[in-house]
Amino acid sequence: MRLPSPWNSYRQVALQTAAPGQLVLMLLEGSIRSLDKAETGFAIEDPAESNEIIHNNIQRAQDILHELNMALNIQEGGKLAHTLRSLYEYMDRRLLESNTRKSIDGLVEVRKHLTTLRQAWYDMLHGNTPAESALPEMVAA
Repeated sequence: MRLPSPWNSYRQVALQTAAPGQLVLMLLEGSIRSLDKAETGFAIEDPAESNEIIHNNIQRAQDILHELNMALNIQEGGKLAHTLRSLYEYMDRRLLESNTRKSIDGLVEVRKHLTTLRQAWYDMLHGNTPAESALPEMVAA
């Protein structure tokens, strides 16, 4: 019988007890980690291994974007919810292109947007700056 990993137990408790804003932050961090891992696939010489690493990790990041998108409350979220939906859909399309063409360009672009969005959420949760401050520059890009 295998004992549960302490790290997995910790993550499970953290997910179950986190506030909604903290969950969003955790999801954004997870998508960034997945894209970091996908990028390593571009340096692998074995085509099968390279494609597998790129595909699986881009797919994981897309799954997270889909969850974030579906969690938006468009009726009550106003302009911010609409802007985030558009941004999530755009990033999903760019990742689909990167995965299909095995091109790093969209991956790097999306990671940049996710990093900016993650920082905005972090700042908002810690009372540093308004969350919307980063969105206009991301949408204009």
